[in-house]
Amino acid sequence: MAHANWAFRQVFGDRDSTEEPADEDLISAVQFDSTGDYLATGDRGGRVVIFESSEMTHRAAVRDTGEYHPPPRDIEYRFYCEFQSHEPEFDYLKSLEIEEKINRIRWRRGRAGPLFLLSTNDKTIKFWKIYEKKVRMVSSRNVEMRNGADTRSGPNPFVAALRMPALHPVQSIATASLKRCYSNGHTYHINSLSFSPDGETYLSADDLRINLWNLNTTASTFNIVDIKPEDMEELSEVITAAEFHPTCASTLVYSSSKGLVRMCDLRESARVDRLSGRIFGHAQQTENERTFFSEVIASMSDVKFSRSGRYLMARDYMTLKIWDVNMTSQPLRTIKVHEQLRSKLCELYESDCIFDKFECSWGSDDGHVCSGTYDNKLLLWDTFGDGHCTTLESVSNASPARPTSTLKGKLGLSRKTSMNGRNFNKKILHHSHHPNRNLVAIGARNSLYLFAAN
Repeated sequence: MAHANWAFRQVFGDRDSTEEPADEDLISAVQFDSTGDYLATGDRGGRVVIFESSEMTHRAAVRDTGEYHPPPRDIEYRFYCEFQSHEPEFDYLKSLEIEEKINRIRWRRGRAGPLFLLSTNDKTIKFWKIYEKKVRMVSSRNVEMRNGADTRSGPNPFVAALRMPALHPVQSIATASLKRCYSNGHTYHINSLSFSPDGETYLSADDLRINLWNLNTTASTFNIVDIKPEDMEELSEVITAAEFHPTCASTLVYSSSKGLVRMCDLRESARVDRLSGRIFGHAQQTENERTFFSEVIASMSDVKFSRSGRYLMARDYMTLKIWDVNMTSQPLRTIKVHEQLRSKLCELYESDCIFDKFECSWGSDDGHVCSGTYDNKLLLWDTFGDGHCTTLESVSNASPARPTSTLKGKLGLSRKTSMNGRNFNKKILHHSHHPNRNLVAIGARNSLYLFAAN
């Protein structure tokens, strides 16, 4: 499906400003819900913004009027609501400041009525209910006037009668209500959230542990993975991402900084150790092939089950790998994303760009995969295609996807962030695919771009 003609559809945000956006306005999470009717973004300022699709407006019109109208072929999104999810905190015991930045957003799926989602910063997970409520306005006039007179103090012959204030319905507005707060479950920074298929439990992961939570219990959590060594000087691996299987509530997968992906079944053991489960990993390098950067670029930044659960995908700095879950020996496909940057690893290390965590995602039918890169570009490939790559560029004068060779960096930057015309300050780390359409939402700095395939 990557061979389809992708075109720009919408953009939200202050994209035309020549000034650098404030750090708190930068988008740090993007997520469609399981129906695609709603899209949520989180930013570094701790805010969550939700957008609603035009399909919801169409269904509401049909329900209210009783008249059928064909749904729109091309959907659009409009602002739905915004709320402050997290505030900056300070851990006085550790003298540690905790940022309000939203690390992950995950929707609870398959529930009618109000919407529910999880959001997290580095330490605290919150469960939100989003619903619509009627707003009513109180009538301020409580006297009836005669001849235009209006005297509210003492008897007045022009006052005909006193009237009680009246409530007038104005409109419905969407609002968010905090239902539960899950804190004190993690010592290190939370990097992942994932609901189980039944929506009753979810997992959260930090650098060394993965916890299993019940939505109704905030006081305790069950630790299912713990890779913390007895002596922290022996630490050689950290957890980078984790996710539940889309249909099997007992199966989960997590990736590590060693370039390994582990798939575990909680029916075999409630506590997962290093030796349990299936391990998907890269080929071991010889001493001659190893370099100073080998371990850094091998670290997996994201891992995702396909929507069917048949395949796994994981992203490291240089490549995107796809596995069949029944074949651990080698990937079905290895896509070279940043091979052209291999000679620039030293400069990337000095600028910290080599530590960028790029997410990956599956298309609506598992027919294509995508991941971000620099110059505000999102790259798409057919899952088992011929290597053709489609590039979507998120810029203010957005246009249909163009060949990669024609895309240039837009800003003149220092040598630390600009090499060979590439802009390393502008990067696509966060994006999300619509579950039922060839539509992708891209977080580019402080703007949200939507592209769709014709």
